[in-house]
Amino acid sequence: MIARKKVADWFSYFGPRLVVAAAVVGVITRIVLICNPVTVVDFSLWEWCRIFLLGLLNDIAFAGIALVPAFVIYTTLNKWKYGKPAGWIIWGILLAAMLYFLFFNDISDEYGGVVPGIVNGLMIALFLLFSVRWFFPSVRDGSRRATVYITGFIYALLIVANIFSEKTFWDEFGVRYNFIAVDYLVYTNEVVGNIFESYNMPLLLGGAFLAGAVAYYLMTIDGDLKEAGVGPLKQWAVNLAIIAALAVGGGLWLHYGYRNFVDDKAFVTELQENGCWNFLEAYNSNELSYDDFYAKIPDELARATQRQLCGQDGRGVKNVVSGVEPKLKNIVLITIESLSAEFLERYGNTDDVTPNLDTLAKHSLVFDNLYAAGNRTVRGLEAVTLCIPPGAGESIVKRPECGGRFSTAEVLQSYGYKTRYLYGGDSYFDNMENFFSAYGYEVTDRKSYAPEEITFANIWGTCDEDSYKVALRLCDSDAKSGKPFFTHIMTISNHRPYTYPDGKITYQGNPMSRSAAVKYTDFALGQFLEEASTRPWFGETVFVILADHCASSAGKTNIPVDRYHIPAMIYSPGFIQPQAVEKLCSQIDLMPTLFSILGFSYESRFYGCDILAEDFRERAFMATYQNLGYYADGILTVLSPVRRTEQFAVEPDSRWTHTETLMETIDQQTLLEAQSYYQSAALDN
Repeated sequence: MIARKKVADWFSYFGPRLVVAAAVVGVITRIVLICNPVTVVDFSLWEWCRIFLLGLLNDIAFAGIALVPAFVIYTTLNKWKYGKPAGWIIWGILLAAMLYFLFFNDISDEYGGVVPGIVNGLMIALFLLFSVRWFFPSVRDGSRRATVYITGFIYALLIVANIFSEKTFWDEFGVRYNFIAVDYLVYTNEVVGNIFESYNMPLLLGGAFLAGAVAYYLMTIDGDLKEAGVGPLKQWAVNLAIIAALAVGGGLWLHYGYRNFVDDKAFVTELQENGCWNFLEAYNSNELSYDDFYAKIPDELARATQRQLCGQDGRGVKNVVSGVEPKLKNIVLITIESLSAEFLERYGNTDDVTPNLDTLAKHSLVFDNLYAAGNRTVRGLEAVTLCIPPGAGESIVKRPECGGRFSTAEVLQSYGYKTRYLYGGDSYFDNMENFFSAYGYEVTDRKSYAPEEITFANIWGTCDEDSYKVALRLCDSDAKSGKPFFTHIMTISNHRPYTYPDGKITYQGNPMSRSAAVKYTDFALGQFLEEASTRPWFGETVFVILADHCASSAGKTNIPVDRYHIPAMIYSPGFIQPQAVEKLCSQIDLMPTLFSILGFSYESRFYGCDILAEDFRERAFMATYQNLGYYADGILTVLSPVRRTEQFAVEPDSRWTHTETLMETIDQQTLLEAQSYYQSAALDN
């Protein structure tokens, strides 16, 4: 039996134990992530040391910052605040603060999402708790003890629960927390609903609370905290100096110091980082200034090179002249959620999960070497709508100033097309409604569906079948106007929690797996095209089908080329001749190619080009939040923050897989092209 000693000054006792606990849990978290199937483990001895030793330093640095709220709570455990007039002053301040946050616009409202609710709830709790203690002195000792126990337990619970949270995020993205996690916080309803539909949350929450209780017990096993509070003023001042030094020093190290230890292997860098700090940095700044963070060349050189590569004149305009009468075919653009090329039999899959897409490819113009611009839906939407390379930081779709750029909608509307965007979820998510509305689209989302049109839905939205049925209804209506229509459909079903209507497909295995969802997505698409073929407008319609991004972007390097390979095809029986195009190309090239096929003439400001043109420059753009990739001539150039540039030789292992090897010598021409494209795009945006 361990003897417990009475603790008078709570922070002096709890602070060191939290730091030790954070360090231990940090080690456990790294082991869990290393054992994850997503992780490619090929580390040298030095890299192993860095992962755990530098990781330990990062965890301790963050623990110092995380102790700041605990110190604030610790400071409130003093007894002088109940004296007069101090008590009345504090009560009045808390009342005024609560009313201000509840009824007036404050800084929390600028962040949106769940943040205002959290802040409002916190202010109400602070006011009510102090009011009870102020007006009922008999509860003060019990309240102090409860504050000590609850605060310590919450800290223990959070550091233990973070293991599950980081593992789940790593499963999906192969990285520690980043701006995507921030998005998930903002869109709380969809994300929390997704989590509850994907996992056995009662079991997980119960396990987390039990693990948190065990962790808290082990952290405080030798202390009697019944009388714990604030020690003498001298002790409080010492604690203040310590927490200030830890918080400032830890913040400076995490923001500046460890960045000098970025590794060529993406998993080494990610594993040595502290995920919680990454989250805070992403929350604070979800846009990256190209000027401030990336290696630059003179703006004039960047512009001149980019315009030459895009065939543009000195104004940044390419005069596209077809020389034939335009064919005003209806266009249905379908961007399919998370559909990696590797799911198709055409690209080596043997699970027979895409029979309709594989059959469709045989009757379509197929772009076998087309790559997604990014690893999120908004990147795909940006690529096919604006036809520009992905920029650093947040997608244009998500930005407040998302409109006003040259777009595919501008070209279509100049030819009299009605443009529509259809999404089975809430188009508030990812700012889709604002983005497409800014370009003149009529936005149709779940809110617009009639109740009888929704037969199955999860937290993200309606199943693909429901959206396709709505699309058929809208296309029928639009066709009657006598004007050509453009309908962009964004699917949902191939997204975690991978749920869909029963009885639609036969799948041997876990019915809530990604592969099962892919099979349902393929089934729904096949059914849609079959039903569309019975419509009078079908013969005058072109279907453009591609993925928004791949199912996963994790790999050995920051930008694994294979993880950006997506299927893309244009289907129009009797109009589009089946053909396989082997040219390396990008998502941003697909719509300019379609416009050329349709014989459109226009003044283009697109960075995307006609893939079928004889002078097409084969290259692809692919990016994460921070890393900007340019793939051309067998070389992947990666531009990263802190003005870092790297190049990888990309060698094919098989028909559709590659190995990336870091190059010791930079190919200056390819680097110039990469910088010219991305720097010019940053100047435009």
